[in-house]
Parts: sequence; C-alpha cells; structure tokens
Amino acid sequence: QVQLVESGGGLVQAGASLRLSCAASGRTVTTTTMAWFRQAPGKERGFVSALSWFDSRTDYSDSVKERFTISRDNAKNTVYLQMNSLKPEDTAVYYCAARRGYNTNDDEGAYEYWGRGTQVTVST
Repeated sequence: QVQLVESGGGLVQAGASLRLSCAASGRTVTTTTMAWFRQAPGKERGFVSALSWFDSRTDYSDSVKERFTISRDNAKNTVYLQMNSLKPEDTAVYYCAARRGYNTNDDEGAYEYWGRGTQVTVST
C-alpha cells in the first residue's frame, strides 16, 4: 500500500508560481513511478506529468510543458510539481498518483494509488 498526501495548492494570480508536494508513505518514491493529474470543473481528470523511478524519465502534457517541472526528494519521500507562469486554465484539483510500474504513463488507469487532491485556483 502507498498513501499519498498532497499539499501546496492555493489561490494565485496569473503569472505566479506554486509548488505542489506529494508526501508518500508505505513505499519509497525511489521504486514508484509518480505522477500528477488534474481535474478542472466540469472536465475529466487529465494527465499533467510523471516521473519514472527506473530511469528518472519525465513526461509532461503539452499544455504544461516548459512551465511545470516534476521532481523528487528521495530523503523526504516526496514528489514535487513546480508550476510557473500559471494561467487561469490551470485552475483544477491536482492529484498525486503512484504506480509500481517502472515507466511513465499518461493513463490514469495505470496508477494504483491516489491522493485526495489539492485545489489550485489561478485568477486573471
């Protein structure tokens, strides 16, 4: 079992930055592929970014590429999502997810464990 707890969400203005954290317990992030998904009001949950434990490969959705950065701190067993140049369309609940597979995957069905989410709201 893996327990995931997100934090770091909030209300910011367009152009600002936020860093989300996902603290994992029960399994180390060094052997777990971690990802972030988000769900905007009235929309389905979608892929944001993932980090493979096996080769540290990272993947990003086109909408966040070059603005968001996923990383991990092995000592803290925590994964981060640094979000820069935030836009109103980034407003969503952000979920941390984990899977035992070694490769990244943009399909939420591939992830066995989920956090409860943290709200990010970007105003104009």
